[in-house]
Amino acid sequence: MTKKLKILSVISTICMIPLLLGGALVTKTGSADGCGNSWPLCEGQFLPTKISFEMFIELSHRGVTGVVGILIVYLTYLVWKELRHNKEVVFLAFSALSLMILQALIGAAAVVWGQSDFALATHFGISLVCFAAVFLLMLQLFEIDKKLHTEDIHINKTHRIEIYAISFYTMCVVYSGALVRHTDSNLACRDWPLCVNNSSFGISDYNFYQWVQMGHRLAAGILFIWTVILTIRMVKHYKNSKVFYWSWLITLGLITLQVLFGALIIFTSLNLAIALFHALFITCYFGMLSFFMHLSFRAKRREKYSNQS
Repeated sequence: MTKKLKILSVISTICMIPLLLGGALVTKTGSADGCGNSWPLCEGQFLPTKISFEMFIELSHRGVTGVVGILIVYLTYLVWKELRHNKEVVFLAFSALSLMILQALIGAAAVVWGQSDFALATHFGISLVCFAAVFLLMLQLFEIDKKLHTEDIHINKTHRIEIYAISFYTMCVVYSGALVRHTDSNLACRDWPLCVNNSSFGISDYNFYQWVQMGHRLAAGILFIWTVILTIRMVKHYKNSKVFYWSWLITLGLITLQVLFGALIIFTSLNLAIALFHALFITCYFGMLSFFMHLSFRAKRREKYSNQS
């Protein structure tokens, strides 16, 4: 049964990626109203006779959401049935299920009643946390038989706090990026890294959309620098732990690609494939940070038990 759970968790994690990218695709292509204000039906029909491009994108996103939802429900059921004694696994499974339901309800509410740009940006953030929960559940299932060799990693208190802080800050950066999409501020600034490269001190003339765009760039730049510094420190301090060592190098690679593809969005005038890769890299990056948070919580718990004994 453990093997079945592992396979199902891998499939669920992989399927979460097209779910997240599908949501970004809906926004990028302006397909949010592809089915009108009808949900779960499309234009009041189960299968519309005339399907436009926008309708196809929206229907596909709903279909993927439904499939992933079923997978997570089944995975949660199996976890409860077979591993209810493992509190970490049960917590992650029910967290993933709860977040999946929440993000689906927010998506449905956006279709039926409409939502502000700020509320829609939250929708992507919740989906990202849901992905992290499914990803961690998969890793936890593989850790049952100690295949990842993370049980002996000791993360000191200072590094744990830094991991929590950068993870929380990443969510803020993700929110600002989602706000860029939902307010149509993607190309509010045609240059990079500044809004207008030959007028670096013209911020007083920025309109709302330019402030949204440049606010996201500033936040992303800080995140990149922070990740570089933290990676150097972690690699130096935990060089004897192969999993931790290579995981941080992968994380640095992901944030580097994230920044690169963010710039390419401007240079290619919002090329759709580039924009989707931009969403993919931040998803994987946040997944890695979630892994580090998971290890940090575990290290704190071990430290607490050792102090008590």
